Amino acid sequence: MEREIKRYSFQFEKLRCHSGQDQLHRHLETTNIQTSVTMSVSQTMETEEDFLTCLHIKFYHPQQNCRGLYALLPLGSRRTHSADDPLQLGRDAQTCSYGLVDPRVSRKQLAIYAYRSPSSPEMLFTIQNQSQRGKLSVNGSALGYLERTDLPDKALIRFLEYEMLIIRESGEAKSSFEVEFEVMQVPPSRETCTFETGVRPIMDTGLMNSSPAMLRDIGPQESDETLSSSY
Repeated sequence: MEREIKRYSFQFEKLRCHSGQDQLHRHLETTNIQTSVTMSVSQTMETEEDFLTCLHIKFYHPQQNCRGLYALLPLGSRRTHSADDPLQLGRDAQTCSYGLVDPRVSRKQLAIYAYRSPSSPEMLFTIQNQSQRGKLSVNGSALGYLERTDLPDKALIRFLEYEMLIIRESGEAKSSFEVEFEVMQVPPSRETCTFETGVRPIMDTGLMNSSPAMLRDIGPQESDETLSSSY
């Protein structure tokens, strides 16, 4: 009788041991599955971030090599910008998203707005002239104060002596987009052979042989600021 009891006790302990091992194996399998799912979700999120819409903004100014015009811009690195907020460029770095170190630039020079269309899944953009001093041109079409227009996939923007080449890189229309700033060594109008009607290309001197040279005309001062004539 005692031998039978010991035999049953041994079998019970063996079964309990196997049961514990089974539970351990099941726990490890569950943990591995959860880890795999977590890694998959993480990789998916990273992939989605890699496919955000990106605006490549390339600057040129005839005096950019001797003046620190772009000292406040994060050149050469992509920055994420909320699609809810306009991307503003101007002299006032505290008010605008990005600033130019130039007293001739308006406190608020321009703004780029992101939007979506019911007929397109992509993120699109408009650009608005926010300067009261003069006009801003988009592929040769002039915009007055507070006027805006759709931003094409490749656009040449001009104001004062600045040229900006903006290229939209398609991506997912998420709650944010990316922006990357660069500096060009030659005017983009010359490189892309895109010139305004009746206006000759801007040479390295930055002078435009046109009349009335509307884009270089500073015009009236804005009501909320004092224009400095010094460089």
